[in-house]
Amino acid sequence: MIWKELTIHTTEEAVEMVSNFLHEAGAGGVTIEEHVDNSKPRDTSLGQWFEIPPNDIPEGEAKLSGYFAQGSDMDEVIKQVKERTEELRAFKIDPGKAEITVRDVHEDDWANNWKQYFKPLRVSDKLTIKPTWEEYKPQSSDEKIIELDPGMAFGTGTHPTTSLCLRTLEGVIQEGDEVIDVGTGSGILAIGACQLGASRVLALDLDPIAVTSAMENTKLNQLEERIQVVESDLLSVLKQGEQFKLDVKLPVRVVVANILAEIILLFIEDVYEALQPGGYYIASGIYKNKEQIVQEALVTAGFDIEKTAREEDWVAFVARKR
Repeated sequence: MIWKELTIHTTEEAVEMVSNFLHEAGAGGVTIEEHVDNSKPRDTSLGQWFEIPPNDIPEGEAKLSGYFAQGSDMDEVIKQVKERTEELRAFKIDPGKAEITVRDVHEDDWANNWKQYFKPLRVSDKLTIKPTWEEYKPQSSDEKIIELDPGMAFGTGTHPTTSLCLRTLEGVIQEGDEVIDVGTGSGILAIGACQLGASRVLALDLDPIAVTSAMENTKLNQLEERIQVVESDLLSVLKQGEQFKLDVKLPVRVVVANILAEIILLFIEDVYEALQPGGYYIASGIYKNKEQIVQEALVTAGFDIEKTAREEDWVAFVARKR
């Protein structure tokens, strides 16, 4: 099958928003390519395997490609994506030059080729992400495996924001915790929370593609009895608990959200209400230039910042409800 590939050159800061714009414009899938410099020293303390080849994308920039079925009105798609991307500037998100190109590609050129670069990845002392198509044997009895096929959903564990979340979760989760994962994507954080001892996780996402992907990955890890995946706009589903028969009992001890800083700012008070006194909020997906404003908003809402974790240009907060 031939698809229309729309490629937009933007910034790492704008990746998640532009990816969402492509999905909402009707993309059947989105690929993300960021700057890679294999001459740069890398942290291999946990046995991480870096096999992605270097590219000519400048540091701080990214290239996103959305794939649209033949017959799509590409002029309208380009107009929609370009307008929404330019609107990011009003929210002080720099989308870069935002140049758009379109070409025809065969389905096999994008649907499966990326898999050659997704290898088993040790992201913390206890957690290893294993693609379903790769063979891997745990190196110790303490190692927990996350079986993953991200499909078209965001979240392989290779992005700094996801790995930051998994490592901070490891330091917070206690046996038997109930957890809410906001913006679950592929379900990777919900699965990781269960592997670390959580008894139940409510995994939420507004994107139907992500909901389907998270459900499939939950089944791959045989966690259907412990992870409930629900389509929801942030925490709005908590106000409809009876309708959805939520498995977790509010308030919970841990909430985790790996989404953009601008979105985190929208529902801090909702997170506060969903947490037990002394409960933890792990907020990731924060680009370095938004660190201060998110920290101030968390403190104002009644959180104490217990830890600030960083990887490359991204920040994650471990905030505790007073």
